Amino acid sequence: MCKYGALQGKKTHLSQCGISSWSRAACSHKHDVGVICNGSSVAFHEGRVRLSGGSECQGEVEIYVRQDWRRVLLDSWSLSEASVLCRQLGCGSVLNYRSSPSTTEHKRMCVTGFSCSGSEAHLGNCSSAQPVNCSSGEQLYITCSGIFNPAHNSISLVGSGGDCAGRLEVFHSGSWGTVCDDSWDIEDAQVVCRQLQCGEALSTHIPAWFGPGTGFIWLHEVECEGNETSLWNCRFQLSEEGECGHQEDVGVVCSEFKEIRLTEGCEGNLEVFYNGTWGNVCHNQMDDETVNMVCRELNCGRSGSLSNTEARVTSAPNWLDYLKCRKHDSNLWQCPSSPWGQNRCDNRDEVARITCTGGWIQTFLALYIAINCSVSLCIEYN
Repeated sequence: MCKYGALQGKKTHLSQCGISSWSRAACSHKHDVGVICNGSSVAFHEGRVRLSGGSECQGEVEIYVRQDWRRVLLDSWSLSEASVLCRQLGCGSVLNYRSSPSTTEHKRMCVTGFSCSGSEAHLGNCSSAQPVNCSSGEQLYITCSGIFNPAHNSISLVGSGGDCAGRLEVFHSGSWGTVCDDSWDIEDAQVVCRQLQCGEALSTHIPAWFGPGTGFIWLHEVECEGNETSLWNCRFQLSEEGECGHQEDVGVVCSEFKEIRLTEGCEGNLEVFYNGTWGNVCHNQMDDETVNMVCRELNCGRSGSLSNTEARVTSAPNWLDYLKCRKHDSNLWQCPSSPWGQNRCDNRDEVARITCTGGWIQTFLALYIAINCSVSLCIEYN
């Protein structure tokens, strides 16, 4: 180890401190100094813990040490350390800890050597652990007694008008924020769709497709294997300030995302988006109640008229048939119909075409407002 002049702690600049030598031969780069300041974001992340491979309060223990996530070895672990860990996670008390059932070799370094009294609120308050090679011992798996509160660690897709597509936002540390697309792939999107019960992922990542978010960018370098039940079971890093911009916000489209449209605004062929594709709706048994529901959902008035026509795109699937809404249905997706893709519609004059009576009113209002209203009135109307 190289020896330098002592720093007294009261100097305002490093040049005011004494040094023993400027010799280039005194040290090699293996002695290079590193510093973590108490108020830095790196210092903030040091000592964070998470569980992977199980649930939010059960799994393989990982801790953020020396700017990386590392597994914890079982050999130095006791009930005292386990109690601190469960307390830090907000998962109650410890039920048991044991060797990890996973046989997958961990590609990063592990840590060992924790020593806690058991009363600490945070593993960072215990004696420091030392990095070691993961192959040198069994890795730790812990089960805590508490039930994780999903209200404090939630995810949602916003900006599409539906629950199963949109910009990915996560609730962390009391605030909603976005996810950066660094390392994002189809496995990550699959976990999101599964957690939201939205079927399968139809896309890997769509940066800012649903508009950029605002405020915090919470996560980046998300790495899911694809079989996790929650995004919080995946590996991820908290994003540092300046690492990502909102133009990189992740967007996800799941197979259960559904949308409707009329091909000419407030009139035209009725088409629905499902499983990643726009398709037709057959007119069989469709009545006024169903037509009126479509017009209301599209803000095209409260009623309309129905006719039959040919499909606009002959290769498009016929998604719905025998669609028949009831008075108590609040949206089109609550209305009974044949199962998706099962129909007796052959695309020849059997596709539903709807003309909403309120369409011309919507067009006139939009034109009038654009030309005549003041800025304040436009904002209020919109």
